Amino acid sequence: MVVDGGAGLPWGGVPARRPYQGGQVLELTGRTAVVTGGASGIGAGVVAELQQRGLRVVSLDVARGGPAELEIECDVGDEASVERAVAGAVEHLGGLHYAVCNAGVAGMAGVLSMPSSEWDRVVNVNLRGVFLSLQRAARAIRATGEGGAIVCTASTAAVTADMGLVHYSVAKIGVSHLVRVAARELGPFGIRVNAVAPGLTDTPMTAATKDSPAYRDSVISHTPLGRLGEVDDIVEAVLALLAMRWVTGQTLVADGGVTLTSGTDIPGVTAEVLAATQ
Repeated sequence: MVVDGGAGLPWGGVPARRPYQGGQVLELTGRTAVVTGGASGIGAGVVAELQQRGLRVVSLDVARGGPAELEIECDVGDEASVERAVAGAVEHLGGLHYAVCNAGVAGMAGVLSMPSSEWDRVVNVNLRGVFLSLQRAARAIRATGEGGAIVCTASTAAVTADMGLVHYSVAKIGVSHLVRVAARELGPFGIRVNAVAPGLTDTPMTAATKDSPAYRDSVISHTPLGRLGEVDDIVEAVLALLAMRWVTGQTLVADGGVTLTSGTDIPGVTAEVLAATQ
């Protein structure tokens, strides 16, 4: 178990080493967190799990709902809204240790046909919104003075070049690099910054894909672990990133292995065929 707190480092934290105890790598009881997009989907799952582990959590979302002890309306693409929401959360919680910058929107349009308004809509939330949320949360964590961690939601769309998702993909690529730069700048204050990159995951935001079973079947057929992602899969990855005290500036791909496939495999050469040749 690793406990942050005390004195001895620039931000007042001591990375204490204690005997391994049943897989628990971070003491969360008494800590505080904000989660953007905490009303549903992955965000709500993260809120529920953090609270189950003893954190006090505030959800920042344009929508109402979810399990957080307090919900504050927040449009992450609007700077004043983020400023008010984070300040309200910190006042309620009495300080801040963790943030999960998860709010996002979906969209589909082609390079030749996309109106600039659609580009702006997606990038405003998925990149600008993540930056504003990260910035305000980082300021609050620094002010609390006990170190902490931030996890942002990227996507496998930042790894692959899926047609029709150029604005979404570019925004998520931006998130992956944002955490790298932020990790360097915030590390001296004891703040770790990482991202999780989910593959196709069953959430309200991806519900429309159920109208295209052929697409979902195709994703599953290219996924080594043989299914779509579930909210708990991504929550598990987020918790791991919050817990790992020597990991920062990284993007953890949580996709069941779908981005391992290239589309250039030799026809007829399958895992089953290869296993039978032993």
